Amino acid sequence: MAERKAILLRLRPEMVAALQRWAADEFRSVNGQIEFLLDRTLREAGRSAPPRAEDGAPDSAPREPPA
Repeated sequence: MAERKAILLRLRPEMVAALQRWAADEFRSVNGQIEFLLDRTLREAGRSAPPRAEDGAPDSAPREPPA
């Protein structure tokens, strides 16, 4: 499994509650939902993170150039 970086994230209680509901609707953990949203937002902004090794992509895969 790829190495993970733990970070402290402070959120308003109402934001946590909304994320918990959304994550449950999509059968994800709250952490998984946050990671999914960040991945999607990075792609949409043209700032994609490198592909994750657990997705079957090689660790040295080239990044897509910004649009």
